[in-house]
Amino acid sequence: MAVSIGDALPSFSLEDQDGIMRSSMGRDKRPLVLFFYPKDDTPGCTAEACGFRDSFARFQELGAEVWGVSGDDNVSHRRFAERYNLPFPLLSDRGNALRQLMGVPKTLGLIPGRVTYIADADGVVRHIFSNLLDGPAHVAEAEQVLSRFTAA
Repeated sequence: MAVSIGDALPSFSLEDQDGIMRSSMGRDKRPLVLFFYPKDDTPGCTAEACGFRDSFARFQELGAEVWGVSGDDNVSHRRFAERYNLPFPLLSDRGNALRQLMGVPKTLGLIPGRVTYIADADGVVRHIFSNLLDGPAHVAEAEQVLSRFTAA
């Protein structure tokens, strides 16, 4: 069953590109931008990740953490993060267990979907954005939503 707006983030722990375990339960009490992307080093995913990189200072100003997730392994994530100077964790979801738990759909039954979840400081999902073809739109959408959090 897919995670919906108003649901709590499911409990998960995944390793990032540096071998650090990241847990939905052990994170800071800050909003979380959790973006699922299909694959490291592909054009759309690179544009999306670099968009989050370029706006990272703004996300920090808004008090949010940013975590990327794909099925790639830590080595691939480390190369991707180093090549593009990505300042946030990239979680390795080998076997796509978290992707399935969250209900991130596949496109055409084959391509892992591109979905961004925004959870508030209490871990409640407040916004979900899905758009496979426009990775940079995920950055703009997340920034808009988080700006409304801080304005409220």
